[in-house]
Amino acid sequence: MEPFTIVLSVVGAVIALFVFLYLFPVNLWFTAWLSGAPISLITLVLMRLRKVPPALVVNAMITSTKAGLKITSNDIETHYLAGGHVNNVIKALISADKANIPLDFKLATAIDLAGRDVFDAVQLSVNPRVINTPPVAAVAKDGIQLVAKARVTVRANINQLVGGAGEETILARVGEGIVTTIGSASSHKEVLENPDRISKVVLGKGLDSGTAFEILSIDIADIDIGENIGAKLQADQAEADLKVANARAEERRAMAVALEQEMRAKAQDARARVIEAEAEVPKAMADAFKAGNMGIMDYYRMQNMKADTEMRESISKPKGGETKK
Repeated sequence: MEPFTIVLSVVGAVIALFVFLYLFPVNLWFTAWLSGAPISLITLVLMRLRKVPPALVVNAMITSTKAGLKITSNDIETHYLAGGHVNNVIKALISADKANIPLDFKLATAIDLAGRDVFDAVQLSVNPRVINTPPVAAVAKDGIQLVAKARVTVRANINQLVGGAGEETILARVGEGIVTTIGSASSHKEVLENPDRISKVVLGKGLDSGTAFEILSIDIADIDIGENIGAKLQADQAEADLKVANARAEERRAMAVALEQEMRAKAQDARARVIEAEAEVPKAMADAFKAGNMGIMDYYRMQNMKADTEMRESISKPKGGETKK
């Protein structure tokens, strides 16, 4: 046999061996058998054909079996094909089992497929988290504004992780409870003297219902006095009333000016009528002369009376031309 043929035979045998070991992962089968989590070699071959990493399934089986969990390879393979994070789910199940938290494989995979970190949720159930609320401003009945900050201690509610509301809902509800409590206080001093009143009222409202968390405590971290909203509103109201009063006064002034102009127009009209009437006097006198109803002596007496009236008026007026009061 030629050397080249021998080399080709060796290379072909090596390739065939690698293909056989890839399709038949004997090492994984043997490791699983030694670890007490036996998986048939046919099952591993079928995983290869379904494009499921056998090493991932075997390692998950070994880890869960050593932790005392009863999980089948079919369950792990199904979760992987559904797009889940197998290692994360196994770690979460082990942590929950050690912490005596009721969590089964079905719920853990549902939480994982819902997009939540199931391992982080279990850790949050064991180690509660503190959420700091932003400053919440509210006004007491005496008009004084208070700005409160709270610390909310929460832990994950495993059964509500699928479909439950998140931290934003918790913060919004706590802020609403703070506003309600401060707003119902008759004086801001009551809130400053008893800040735990806010915690009791907020906790009593059951704000964690329908959320993925359970509120353990609500602690008021700080309360600051803000503006005197009541006085500011009264000042704004007084300013608005002043503007309304000024507008009404301006309206009355405009009406008075219009009335004055109307009276002046009427006076001018009356003067015009008087002048027009006076212009008719000489005509009437001429007609009286013609008709013989008036004599020359009557005319002179009338002129004397007119001159006497003008003289009296000139005497009654001072030098400045104004009539004495």
